[in-house]
Amino acid sequence: MLGWELPPHHTGGLGVACYNIAKELALEGSSIDFVVPYKAPHPGSEFMTVHCATDLLPGSRFGLGVYDTPTFSTRPSKGVDADTNDINGVRDRYCKYVEKLAAKLHPDVIHAHDWLTMDAGICAKEITNAPLVVHVHATQFDQAGGKSGDPLIHEIEYNAMMMADRIVAVSQVTKNIIIDKYQIPADKIEVIHNSIDISSFNDSHKYDIETYKYLESLKSEGYTIILYLGRLTIQKGLTHLIKALARASEKYDKLVLLLAGEGEQRDDLIKVAAELGVSDKVFFANCFVHGKQVRDAYMVSDIFVMSSVSEPFGLTALEAAHYGNALIISKQSGVGEVLDSVLRYDFWDTDLLANQLVGIATSDALKKSLQQDVKTEYNRLSWHDVALSCLKMYKSLDGVTAS
Repeated sequence: MLGWELPPHHTGGLGVACYNIAKELALEGSSIDFVVPYKAPHPGSEFMTVHCATDLLPGSRFGLGVYDTPTFSTRPSKGVDADTNDINGVRDRYCKYVEKLAAKLHPDVIHAHDWLTMDAGICAKEITNAPLVVHVHATQFDQAGGKSGDPLIHEIEYNAMMMADRIVAVSQVTKNIIIDKYQIPADKIEVIHNSIDISSFNDSHKYDIETYKYLESLKSEGYTIILYLGRLTIQKGLTHLIKALARASEKYDKLVLLLAGEGEQRDDLIKVAAELGVSDKVFFANCFVHGKQVRDAYMVSDIFVMSSVSEPFGLTALEAAHYGNALIISKQSGVGEVLDSVLRYDFWDTDLLANQLVGIATSDALKKSLQQDVKTEYNRLSWHDVALSCLKMYKSLDGVTAS
C-alpha cells in the first residue's frame, strides 16, 4: 500500500482514510507493507509494517502534505540521486524506494493512494507483475477548483488510471469526473465511499471553553456559530461562503463564521470579508485538521458548511455531524451520497446558502432535526465494510487468491 501520509502526521482526510482502510484489512488477515515519503514513528500502526522512503521529517516544508506545494516542479527526474528540495524530488526518491521494496516483497496487490504515489505504483507493477489498484481520493480537477489545473498532474493521473487493473473512486461524483475528464471506461471504476470511525473520538476529550472563549460569549448572546474546517484553498469555495454569510447577515445579524485551517487563500479571504463588511463576523483559527483545537471547533459550532466547488468525499462533514453540527453541503460534495439529513445547494448559489443559514439559525426545530437525524445515517457507515469491499475487489483480480 502506497500513501503520502498517515496519522499522526497527516494534514487532511487522505491519511485518515489510508489508516482506517489498512487497519480493517489487517483485521481481516491481510499482511500490509505501507510506504510513506518521510521518516517518523507511527504509534497505533503496529498492525502493519510502515516503511519510510526518505529521511525527511514529516513537518518539513518540502511538500510532504497531500497538496501543500503551490506548483508542481517540471524539472527532469534525477532518479535515485534526486534531491528532496521539492515535491518532484521526493516523488523520485519514493519511487526508487518502492521499486526495490516491491522486488523484495513480491506483493499480491499494489494499492496506490492518490497521484503522488501513482508513478511508484506503476513501477511496482512493472517489476512484480502484481495487479495495481489506484485509489482516487481527489483529482487535479478537484484540487484546481473547477479550473484546468496542472497538465503534468493530469498526465500522471491519466497514465496511472490507464495502467491500473482497477480504480477505486471515493464517490460517484469522483467516478463521473474520471469518466468525463479522463475517458476511463466506467466498468473499470468501483465506487467505495469513505466512512468514519466513531470509536476514535471516544478518547476522553473534554471541551475546553477557553479555546474559543469569545465565540462562546457570542453564543451566550444568541449567536449561531458557522464552521468550515479544512484547507483554505480555491477548491473549497470559501469566497462563496463568505458572500453567503454577508447576504444572510442582512436578514439575520447574529451569525458568525469560524474558518479553521491553513492554506494559500487565507489573505484573500480576509480581504473578501473586509470588502463585504463582515470582518467582525469571520474568525480564523490557524490549525491543521486534527487535534484538540479542531475538536473544540466542532464542539463550539452549530452549523457545518462544506462549500466545496468539487469535493470527492468530505470526511470532515461526518466528523462535524458526530459533534452535533447541522450540515449544509454543496451538491458537488461526495459525502452527500451517504447522507440524507442535510441541506444542499450548488456551491455558487450564495442566495440559497444564505437562506439556509438563516433558516437553521432561526428555527430550533430545524436545527435539532438536522443534528439528530444525521447521526442515524453516519452510524450505518463502517471502515470495516470499506475493507471488505476492497478485499472483494482484490480477489476479483487475476492472480490474487483469497486469504
